[in-house]
Amino acid sequence: MKRFPLALALTAAGVAAALSAPDGYFDLKPSITLETGDTWVADGQRYRLFGVQSCLRGTNYTDLKGQKRDCGDASLAIFAAYIKDTKPVCAPVAKTADLTYVICYATVGKDRLDLATMMISSGYAFASLDDQGMPLHPPYSVAELDARERKAGLWQFPDVVHPAVLLAKTANERAKKEAKQ
Repeated sequence: MKRFPLALALTAAGVAAALSAPDGYFDLKPSITLETGDTWVADGQRYRLFGVQSCLRGTNYTDLKGQKRDCGDASLAIFAAYIKDTKPVCAPVAKTADLTYVICYATVGKDRLDLATMMISSGYAFASLDDQGMPLHPPYSVAELDARERKAGLWQFPDVVHPAVLLAKTANERAKKEAKQ
């Protein structure tokens, strides 16, 4: 039987501990099933990044070559890349009957960064708004404004519309139809 020095064994244990999620957090693994650029399913449970709104699937933008592209697919692809590349860990912050809202952080180099801020700053996600049009988490709105001003990610395309605008329009149209009935 091969024996390892105690210092080596403690170092290996420390590395394993450093790589696992802290108490209260869980690893966001690439094996999850992504539904959108902000929502996924793991072990039968649905999760969503708190304060983030991805582009809606089925909505389009026109790329620099003049081709229509699915905005929701772009958000989803970037979300998948962040998961694969940064190995985020997440913690629940709120729960409904069928959805758990989480905050996640990713480790990039020696820095721990908020995954939602990364996605919004890159221009492939948006700050979620409440029913009154106010940001759920104001720092995300600031990150979004910065991305928009820099024309980062999807903001480089002039026909990209904030998903909250599209959702509000749909809700208003539905309310008008219901009022007529």
